[in-house]
Amino acid sequence: QVQLVESGGGLVQPGGSLRLSCAASGTIFSINTMGWYRQAPGKQREFLATMHSGGNTNYADSVKGRFTISRDNAKNTVFLQMNSLKPEDTAVYYCHLEDWATRRAYWGQGTQVTVSS
Repeated sequence: QVQLVESGGGLVQPGGSLRLSCAASGTIFSINTMGWYRQAPGKQREFLATMHSGGNTNYADSVKGRFTISRDNAKNTVFLQMNSLKPEDTAVYYCHLEDWATRRAYWGQGTQVTVSS
């Protein structure tokens, strides 16, 4: 069973930064994609960024230039560095993993990010 555990959320002022982490545990094929999504109250879950184990990245236009995804393959951990945060970035942020061997996808429990003065 694969488990994803996010950390790093919290309250930050507009213009501030946060770094989210997500650690995956369990049996995971070495070739996989890990990424981040978010869901604000009353809205659908939104794609933010993904990073393949080979290094390719993909970003939503809404966060390009402000958010940076990175990962430590040895530790099955993915990070999301969020800069220049805005109140509209307030949401629950979810980690996602797609295992390319099994084609199964997994979600973390989510971590709350609140941007407010």
